[in-house]
Amino acid sequence: MSLGRSASTNRLLTAALSAIFVVIVMSVSGSAQSDYNPKYDIFGGYQWMHPGATVPVNTGDPENPVPFTLPDMAKGLGGAFTYNLDPHWGLELDGGYSRDTPSAASEWTASIGPRFIWRTDTAAFFLHALGGLNRVAYDSGFGLSSTNGIGAILGGGMDLPLTKQLSWRVFQADYVWTRHNYANIAAEDLPGLRRPSFEGVRLRTGIVYSWGGAPAVMPAAACSVQPNEVLVGEPITATVTASNFNPKHTVTYSWTGSGGQVTGKDTTASIDTNNVAPGSYAVTANVADPKGTKNNTASCSANYTVKPLPPKNPPTISLSASPSDLPAGGTVNLSANCTSPDSVPVSVANWTSSAGTVSGNGTSGSLITAGVPAGPLTVTATCTDSRGLTGQGSTQVTIENPPPPPPVVDKALEARLALHSVYFPTNVPPPSHPDAPMVASQQKILMTMATDFKKYLEVKPDAHLVLEGHADLRGTDAYNQALSERRVARVKSYLVEQGVPEANVETVAFGKQQNLTLEQVKDSITNNSDLTKEERARALARIAVIKLASNRRVDVTLKSAGQTENSVKAFPFNSSDALSLIGGRESERKAAKPAPKKPAKKQ
Repeated sequence: MSLGRSASTNRLLTAALSAIFVVIVMSVSGSAQSDYNPKYDIFGGYQWMHPGATVPVNTGDPENPVPFTLPDMAKGLGGAFTYNLDPHWGLELDGGYSRDTPSAASEWTASIGPRFIWRTDTAAFFLHALGGLNRVAYDSGFGLSSTNGIGAILGGGMDLPLTKQLSWRVFQADYVWTRHNYANIAAEDLPGLRRPSFEGVRLRTGIVYSWGGAPAVMPAAACSVQPNEVLVGEPITATVTASNFNPKHTVTYSWTGSGGQVTGKDTTASIDTNNVAPGSYAVTANVADPKGTKNNTASCSANYTVKPLPPKNPPTISLSASPSDLPAGGTVNLSANCTSPDSVPVSVANWTSSAGTVSGNGTSGSLITAGVPAGPLTVTATCTDSRGLTGQGSTQVTIENPPPPPPVVDKALEARLALHSVYFPTNVPPPSHPDAPMVASQQKILMTMATDFKKYLEVKPDAHLVLEGHADLRGTDAYNQALSERRVARVKSYLVEQGVPEANVETVAFGKQQNLTLEQVKDSITNNSDLTKEERARALARIAVIKLASNRRVDVTLKSAGQTENSVKAFPFNSSDALSLIGGRESERKAAKPAPKKPAKKQ
């Protein structure tokens, strides 16, 4: 038997292999992860074992066993089965057998434990930590001796994919540790031989077959355009969203289109539709992963429609003025109605006027005509649509000559139309002859009043004469009411005969409802400053006659539109007119006396 390598040599070999493995793993740790994650892995291949231990050879004397270093075992087979819990972690069952034929030494392992793997597009790297049974056999001097021990395996390796399911395990390097008990060969004072520790190295290479797991997710791309309908010349923005690409890779984008110029190199692109014929088109985005070796591209398309430009008709505008005719100094309200035949937005501005001061805010404006001479003037405004097309509208306003000054009311004439009373004889007019002629003196009063009122209407066309009819106490109420109605009707007909418009005469009949008392008649005569002393005395001397006659009258008063009446009733009736009942006024009586006859000349 030959002596094996020392334990320090074994540890050095194990450390070197571990260092090489760490360097390899670190150099590829930045590689992209593969999209294939199988459910199961099975490995089978060649195994080389360096046990890394010195065991005792039985001499029959436990105090003097012969140390024997187990040789490298160049003949061996290894295998492993892994159930993958997720893309990185799995539970591994491992078994191996190695032997050295000349020395008849062999080592068996059966272990279980976790495995961590990192799969990339070009390689897979794994680490595992296993624990289990370790069996060693060799010639102990009295035939083949075998022992079982509990051990651990720490290590890893690299697989190169050949196909989707088949890989070549380029190498696997493991540190194998275990302890065996040779108490039947070595005494207690020889602990290194009695309970030796194995610090070995195991190297493997072979084939890995993988299966199961979810299928690889294919890269995808989704395209959209906004808006999807435009007029010729309007821009469109296209957007692409990529998914299922390796997030650690930088993908590239390229754009093409069937209508318009497409500009873009990232996730968005712009489409220029100038000079594009109306129709339906599509834009396409291609997404690629330059670092990927398979399933590294995706593409998508989005459709859009280019519509023809509408006809460019200018807007139409019309203006209106209210009022359109007015004297200078007034304000005109202006309005504009602007529409586009092409139904595009419009706005109104630039209000102008050939005279006056104009201002406008949108579709409304105003014109101030202070100081503007009489005659027509023109107001204009401009309507502009959203495309810059314009239309102009105008309207005319006429400034009228100033109105003539209001007519001057003749105050003397208005005074003459103050309260007058027209008197009737008893029971006149009778029912059988309602048109009976009035007393001549009363006709004269009405004739003068009609002449003055017609002249007054030229200044005050809305004036009215109000006729109020009365009857004395004699007779029944019904008879007196009808009598007073005939009296106002007769006065009205007489005034109409004199040319007074019938529409300007109002009538009301009171019958004997408002008879004057003796005291009222006496008081009116006494307080009438218009009567002379002789006229007042004459009237008071015949007060009883005048009292009855004063209630057989029609009072005539003047009223203009908007006023109750213009005449002022200083007394219940006109005392001056009442003198006609007893011969008229003094001036009238003197004028009525005949002149004395002159004696005839002698012949």
